Amino acid sequence: METPDEMRAKVADKAATDADFRARLVSDPKAAIGAELGVTLPAGLTVKVHEEDAATAHLVLPPDSKLGESDLQAVSGGFFGGSMGEAKTVLNW
Repeated sequence: METPDEMRAKVADKAATDADFRARLVSDPKAAIGAELGVTLPAGLTVKVHEEDAATAHLVLPPDSKLGESDLQAVSGGFFGGSMGEAKTVLNW
């Protein structure tokens, strides 16, 4: 199985070289990522794609530390039978 870094790199590399994939990734990230990686992402997981340019930088913050693992699990509906923490590890975009 690919590591999370390898999966992110695979998606980013394809988006950098394939305009159609990039457009699908922006318009429907879960479907594009799922198809590219051969996985089904859970319904409760939201994936947001942000395009950077010379005038825009993005900072990704970790989940609010006030939420516990069970809170995240309830919101996420699970991930491949695992925890939301695992989902965050796999899809740490």
